[in-house]
Amino acid sequence: MTKLFREWTLLFGVAFIAFCPTAKAQDRRIVAEPGAPQTVCDRPVPSGGNDTARLQGAIDHCPAGAAVYLGRGEFRSGSLEMKSGVTLWIGRGATLFAIPEPAAYDKGRGQCGRIGAKGDGCRPFVSFSKTRGGGIYGDGIIDGQGGAPMVGSAETWWQLARRAQAEGGNQNAPRLIQIDHAQDITVSGVTLRNSPNFHVAMNRVQGATFWGLTIDAPADARNTDGIDPGASQDVTITHSFIRTGDDNVAIKAGDNGATRHISITDNYFGWGHGMSIGSEVNSGASDILVRNLTLDGTTSGLRIKSDISRGGLVERVTYENVCLRGNRWPVAFDAKYDPRAQGTRIPVYRQIVLRHVRGDNGALLMRGVDERHALDVTLEDVRFADSATWQLEHANVTADHSDVSPPLPGRAREPASRGWEGCARAFRDGND
Repeated sequence: MTKLFREWTLLFGVAFIAFCPTAKAQDRRIVAEPGAPQTVCDRPVPSGGNDTARLQGAIDHCPAGAAVYLGRGEFRSGSLEMKSGVTLWIGRGATLFAIPEPAAYDKGRGQCGRIGAKGDGCRPFVSFSKTRGGGIYGDGIIDGQGGAPMVGSAETWWQLARRAQAEGGNQNAPRLIQIDHAQDITVSGVTLRNSPNFHVAMNRVQGATFWGLTIDAPADARNTDGIDPGASQDVTITHSFIRTGDDNVAIKAGDNGATRHISITDNYFGWGHGMSIGSEVNSGASDILVRNLTLDGTTSGLRIKSDISRGGLVERVTYENVCLRGNRWPVAFDAKYDPRAQGTRIPVYRQIVLRHVRGDNGALLMRGVDERHALDVTLEDVRFADSATWQLEHANVTADHSDVSPPLPGRAREPASRGWEGCARAFRDGND
């Protein structure tokens, strides 16, 4: 996976260099590839049993600026709490497994591993709460074991999620990594796989870098989002491969605060629900750059989703140099995501720009709430197959129509032009 992804990154960058204008990253920080920690404070070895206490003790006693290093072998743990400035370094050949035992994550109410009215009954596997600095580094693996039977049950975390969907209610399953009220967190190089719930969730984070990650879960594993920045600012997700059973990336802005200054650059998304903003945007999402992205087989491609129960202002979003293939909805900007929703929080999407976007078939949906709150979208060099269909409703679309294919409704067809410049090579490696 890693070798293929690095080759794809090189090919993708070369393919677009001829017509890729300089774009200002929306993350206001200067972001560089993270390096290995300079100091190791502890080197635990796997015990063959439950390593939670030993790992937590190593983290607690590690000074800021140093790393707890996990070398080759299989480590098994319950919930771990990170400390400011400390890095969990997972070396090549090491796998850190989340034990599939609800009691290891329960918040004290006996709800973890059950279906309830709420879904917040579990602590995450790895948490950064009110910390500053540090993170997770290395070429190893963190495996959430979402498909393993829970202790004391024949049901897996993912089966619990499907049963909750069928019966109503919410599954109580742990997230793999939760970053909450934290600053300057870095996650680099590691593979995150098989999370019981979201792989990475963020709340009120100031400064976070995700570089060179592989995030992998089955396409039918419900609610296994890749990375979800929420109520956060100055976040970069780059050089990563993400395929999941839900949103590959979902930018959220619910009641806990706005999300701004996000850069999502040089990434490859396999199966999943796409590059999403929403559905909670009532506090506002803005200043977002998505550049050099391949979406290969995601159900939706570029997606902004909300409705009148959780809508708000989404503005200054630029999608640039994007390749799409095998998507049911390559573009889905929908202010009526749930047409049955009730409320007064009206979604408004404005200053949305698509530049150098290529795709094949599917529905190209842009739907606002009404004419007073019409979508504001600009298209520059946007080309899909002739079989793709525009579905526009309450949408003000600005375009040089010779630059858009198939033609927008009511526009004459322009002479045929090549639609896949730059993308054939981007897809060459695909998803192994």
